[in-house]
Amino acid sequence: MASLIHTAQRALGTAEQLIVAIPHSIALFALRAALAIPFWRSGMTKWDGFLNLSSGARYLFEQEFKLHVFGQAFSYPFPLTMAFLAGLGEVILPVLLVLGLFTRLAALGILAMTIIIQLTIPDGLINFHLPWAAMALGLMAFGGGKLSLDAVMAPFGGRRRGGAVAS
Repeated sequence: MASLIHTAQRALGTAEQLIVAIPHSIALFALRAALAIPFWRSGMTKWDGFLNLSSGARYLFEQEFKLHVFGQAFSYPFPLTMAFLAGLGEVILPVLLVLGLFTRLAALGILAMTIIIQLTIPDGLINFHLPWAAMALGLMAFGGGKLSLDAVMAPFGGRRRGGAVAS
């Protein structure tokens, strides 16, 4: 029995060493892509051509979407401006995330959008908004990693933008 436990402990130790060997840059790239995808897909539904809001986006922001604050539902101020800005953010910020360009600022923008989305659709906290916020916070804290344009540009900017993670 003791040899079985010892064998299991060695196997677990070996598995943990393999997991720890995963470069942080790969994990950060996966995190950037995972956060970018739902925002990109949503952004694509808001446009009918270049900078032309879709009728669906117009309708949602003018008629359906409400901000839920202090138990009250308020219409969006300047709904078409909000729809336009949301559409731009949902297209530009995911591209920046995938490229790893201005990663921390792009993640901050996604976090801000997530907060507004939470106020608009309060039922999405557990399944969507909380994971998005956690991913954005992680990217804000660690940056884009070595597989990012931030890391490529860091030597030219005089400071590290690729993040505090070493691998």
